[in-house]
Amino acid sequence: MNDLRIVLLGKTGDGKSSCANTILNEDVFPIGHLSISETHKCESRTKLINEKEISVVDTPGLFVTSLPEKELKSEILRCIVECAPGPHAFVIVLRVGRYTDQEKEIVNKLTAAFGEEALKYAVVLFTHGDQLSEDQRIEDFVKQSTELQGLVDKCGGRVHVIDNKYWNQQQDEYRNNRVQVEKLLKTIEEMVRKNGGLCYSNEILQEVNRAIEVEFGVTVGALLGALLGFGAALDVSYTVAQVVPPQAAACVFGSAIIAGSVAGAVVGGCVGYKAVEGAETLTEAMKRSAKVVWEYEKIEQLIKRFQKI
Repeated sequence: MNDLRIVLLGKTGDGKSSCANTILNEDVFPIGHLSISETHKCESRTKLINEKEISVVDTPGLFVTSLPEKELKSEILRCIVECAPGPHAFVIVLRVGRYTDQEKEIVNKLTAAFGEEALKYAVVLFTHGDQLSEDQRIEDFVKQSTELQGLVDKCGGRVHVIDNKYWNQQQDEYRNNRVQVEKLLKTIEEMVRKNGGLCYSNEILQEVNRAIEVEFGVTVGALLGALLGFGAALDVSYTVAQVVPPQAAACVFGSAIIAGSVAGAVVGGCVGYKAVEGAETLTEAMKRSAKVVWEYEKIEQLIKRFQKI
């Protein structure tokens, strides 16, 4: 295994961005204060650690903030693209302290968005380890709450703890971020082996990956259009003939239109094709096409724009 792709999920204020920095041992993600989330978009950073590429996807409190539904859907899709071909681990970030209703909702939303199967790829990571009492381990803390223990059990008993502020220079064998991060990564590697060496995948991720393999971003654009639900009543044949070359049009019809979102797929395909001109790699093409779609502030504006084509 030469790389690990990790997606961090959690409530705003529980320290997801700080966790990402701690895992990568570098301040690569901005840190917010109090309840204000500094991370507004899903972002990923990669660093070579012990001859392994570790990619961490930081999320904007996807499942618990007041993002409008369309924005939330877009950000979930952005997360999927950032971790393509799929995450090896979902890390559920919680804070040592009271297990709140908002934090409980994280798991509900995780399984709603990615399915119960996602828990086979999940690890619970607690922050604010300094709140543990002397000689207390995180497993002891979890046992004090039947709900927390139930969550950890659903995640295969995988639980770790760090402290983004106080454990960076500690010499203690337990209260030490380097020690805990090494344990976390080892747990993830063991989990991946138990999962057959495979990353998490579902129907959406499979479609994204098929799109990448088939076409230089055109199908990806079509797929994104279909998944985001652009419902413009377009004249399909006219749009494809005017904007997309014949070989790309065939790809659009072959992949995304059959999936069931004809107008949206064509919109996405047009956007994707225009976006990826000059891209040198499949990944670059994919991200370019996705970026163009996400740059529109409102889906309605995109629909109106392409209705005029």
